[in-house]
Amino acid sequence: MEQLFEKTKQRMEKCITSLNNDFATIRAGRANPAVLNKVNVDYYGVPTQINQMAQVSVSEATNLVITPWDVTTLKAIEKAINESDIGINPQNDGKCIRLIFPKLTEERRKEISKDISKRGEEAKIAVRAVRHDSMDELKKMKKNGDITEDDLDDGEEEIQKITDKYIKECDDTAKAKKEEIMSV
Repeated sequence: MEQLFEKTKQRMEKCITSLNNDFATIRAGRANPAVLNKVNVDYYGVPTQINQMAQVSVSEATNLVITPWDVTTLKAIEKAINESDIGINPQNDGKCIRLIFPKLTEERRKEISKDISKRGEEAKIAVRAVRHDSMDELKKMKKNGDITEDDLDDGEEEIQKITDKYIKECDDTAKAKKEEIMSV
């Protein structure tokens, strides 16, 4: 049963990691290199992440500077950013690309906050799905005679405790991201 608990924790931890990665790509009015994580550049026919072909740095709180190691890739990087959904127009000066993050309006902050709530809820649904799978596994173990009725009850209680911990972590992560977005 301990193996089942560990497997449950690992799967729920992946839900939290996915949520954190998802939140990292949300623009908060501050320059954050993570917004480029989902942008792939066609580099000689191979989709390549920008951070693998250029140095990405924050020059000011609202400026991101992308300096490619191969200057000939500037146009390809600029095109990939324009085609992505990050909503920022790149400025190419021939040596590097600058992304200037505009200040978020109150309306946009509220929109993003709603999106964060939705993504947090989706993560909680994923955690609950893991709980459901683990509970089914316990019931299967009981049916096969591997554990007793008391073991089943104890196991269900332990899985619920694990689930509650990760649900709270989802809520806390979403709350922290909302606070970051709503702060001016």
